[in-house]
Amino acid sequence: MTTREKPWHGVMVATALPLREDLSVDFDGYAAHCRRLVEQGCDGVVPNGSLGEYQTLTPEERARVVETAVAAIGGDRVMPGVAAYGAAEARRWAEQARDAGCQVVMLLPPNAYRADERAVLAHYREVAKAGLPIVAYNNPYDTKVDLVPSLLAELHAEGLIVGVKEFTGDVRRAYEIAELAPGLEVLIGSDDVVLELALAGATGWVAGYPNALPASCAALYRAAVAGDLATALPLYRTLHPLLRWDARTEFVQAIKLSMDLAGLHGGPCRQPRVSLTAEQDAVVRAATEKALAEGLR
Repeated sequence: MTTREKPWHGVMVATALPLREDLSVDFDGYAAHCRRLVEQGCDGVVPNGSLGEYQTLTPEERARVVETAVAAIGGDRVMPGVAAYGAAEARRWAEQARDAGCQVVMLLPPNAYRADERAVLAHYREVAKAGLPIVAYNNPYDTKVDLVPSLLAELHAEGLIVGVKEFTGDVRRAYEIAELAPGLEVLIGSDDVVLELALAGATGWVAGYPNALPASCAALYRAAVAGDLATALPLYRTLHPLLRWDARTEFVQAIKLSMDLAGLHGGPCRQPRVSLTAEQDAVVRAATEKALAEGLR
């Protein structure tokens, strides 16, 4: 763990949510997981993202997840996802995060409506009324709304966002964003381009695989942002067979399996997610066991 200038800097783990066999939330286990991540070198957590299965949670569960993380590691290390079907609901989740003690939130564009530029701007304007800094989340694969660099520049110029979790995997965007919106921070959004975007100037990593291998992933990020390729490249090569699962449909199941293999509790998933196929399970298992055998933790 390092001293950060801003509460969205560094390795912010998009936390998996431990579920019991009856699919109830293990809140004590989640608190312990948040503490463990920080102890192992990560900077904070991002609860209630897709990796945290937020779409399947009741409102009471979703609020308690944020409160649990804040109680475990402090509000300055918690950046909740506040995505919702409409801006009014997303604003309420931002207000809940604010009242729980968080200092920043992460927000998708409208995720059940193919919004145009005007609708995207209206969406972020409404949620900004909660009074917290917003990190936008660009995931056009799932939302069908692409926060292209020019639109991000407009959002930033209006003071609506301080950064963007960039998930497209197109590392060229980092340079265009820097040109069009100086001061808008890029956070790595897809695990399998962490090295490339770190070298391009990213100030954070909203990360999936540190759930299972926190110390090694934190070491990879630190080396990458420092330009220490002698350290970063060997780690990246070993981790990449796992990191690329972050951009696949079954990423939650894969990361939870790796957590279980690493001696951490990932547990099952709620529907609509179903178990990995035997072939997928074997691939994740082999890559995880190889990483563990090489001493990654």
